[in-house]
Amino acid sequence: MSPTPWKPWLSRTPDATVDHTLLFVGTIVATALIFDFINGFHDAANSIATVVSTRVLSPRFAVIWAAFFNFIAAFFFGTAVAKTIGSGMIHIEMVTQSVILCGLGGAIAWNLITWWLGLPTSSSHALIGGYAGAAVAHAGPDVVIVSGWYKTIAYIFLSPLIGMALGLLLMVAVSWIFRRQTPQRVDKWFRRLQLLSAAAFSFAHGTNDAQKTMGIIAGALYKAHYLDSFRIPWAVILAAHAAIGFGTLSGGWRIVKTMGQRITKLRPVGGFCAETAGAITIIGVTLFGIPVSTTHTITGAIVGVGSTQRLSAVRWGVATQIIWAWILTIPASAAIAWVAFQLIEMGWPSA
Repeated sequence: MSPTPWKPWLSRTPDATVDHTLLFVGTIVATALIFDFINGFHDAANSIATVVSTRVLSPRFAVIWAAFFNFIAAFFFGTAVAKTIGSGMIHIEMVTQSVILCGLGGAIAWNLITWWLGLPTSSSHALIGGYAGAAVAHAGPDVVIVSGWYKTIAYIFLSPLIGMALGLLLMVAVSWIFRRQTPQRVDKWFRRLQLLSAAAFSFAHGTNDAQKTMGIIAGALYKAHYLDSFRIPWAVILAAHAAIGFGTLSGGWRIVKTMGQRITKLRPVGGFCAETAGAITIIGVTLFGIPVSTTHTITGAIVGVGSTQRLSAVRWGVATQIIWAWILTIPASAAIAWVAFQLIEMGWPSA
């Protein structure tokens, strides 16, 4: 059988094969960094929605503030989450470069769809869903490391609940501590403190979310034999954090509106409590290498803060739409990646 139009390199010299591999891996790395950019763009709302909605910072300065702390998170907390994504959820020896590329494509497509709809879904779960969908399309269900999914699946439900509980407790504690202060004085203090809480949440967002794409890039480099073992080079760490930082600078204003205004009305004290609760939760799970959703966490924290006023202060119809988007994220991105892999296999070989 003669080579398909996508297979001319099979009949060429070894040098042509090397060039092809380099081109393919370069495409994957570029796509991964585009995903990181979109992740920052999509999840900018997580970092800045509260600080913008309380008018502590203008949108322009808020994204600069958030992007800076997204980037400097590269120098803290290691790469445990990256290793979980890269080799702890899918048998890396059973995947191909095509699998990795299609997984990224499924995640990017779902992120753009939910950004357009203004829904704060999880880029993290879109990524692992896309990666799993393409891997299953290639090698069947045995490619999935079932034990590696327990914590990730559990934290789909636990991270918003922990964020909600911490947000509620912090809001109750702050209200009690400052019960004898005038609302104007409390507002003045927490407008300043919210700068610190926004920085802490942006830092936490960077340290967990940027690591996920690092694992994908490292997997591609390892499969192409550019790495002698699965590890995360510093060049990959810095590139991933830079990409997510630049994405945050671009901002996802549709989701900012949902997070900061449509779920509940926030004041600076509420914004401080929500961001602090989210940061504590995310940094805690990052230390254990769990790829948690920053979106789920901060949304839960905002709901927790809003519920201290009264349950009716939370717009539960909007919250329900968000929850449905959360539930659909992994299967939807997996389905998109599965279809993409099947289409590629019709005319493009696995690398």
